[in-house]
Amino acid sequence: MKDEKQFYMVREDLLSESMQKALEAKSMLERGKLKTVAEAAEHVGLSRSAFYKYKDGIFPFHTMVKEKIITLSVHLEDRSGALSGLLTVAASMGCNVLTIHQTIPLQGRAHVTLTIETNAIQGSIKEFLATISRMEVVERVEVLGTGA
Repeated sequence: MKDEKQFYMVREDLLSESMQKALEAKSMLERGKLKTVAEAAEHVGLSRSAFYKYKDGIFPFHTMVKEKIITLSVHLEDRSGALSGLLTVAASMGCNVLTIHQTIPLQGRAHVTLTIETNAIQGSIKEFLATISRMEVVERVEVLGTGA
């Protein structure tokens, strides 16, 4: 029998409360907000044993993306400058746009498939996706895939 580990991508809201707290504690330690595991565990309301149980087995999605290339599906309102605004946000956060495909707008909406390189991203991919999602012209953003 192989000793390889299986990996799964799971939405955050499906994780147990302890797993979510372990992720939060890891983040605080990595960012230097807290110095010890005991402090981080106490801060998020998690036992140290639960922290150690999950710390090496659960990771935010962006830390697992090795290739630093992601493909996004973005639904935009059909407004002048919508695509330009999206590309400006990508560039301002340090992303390099590799490909763009925009459908002909129908019923006031256009679908854009955007492949970007995130090697020089300022912040995290999660922050980038949140920034795009908050744009007035953006109706929906989804990660279609990652890779080279």
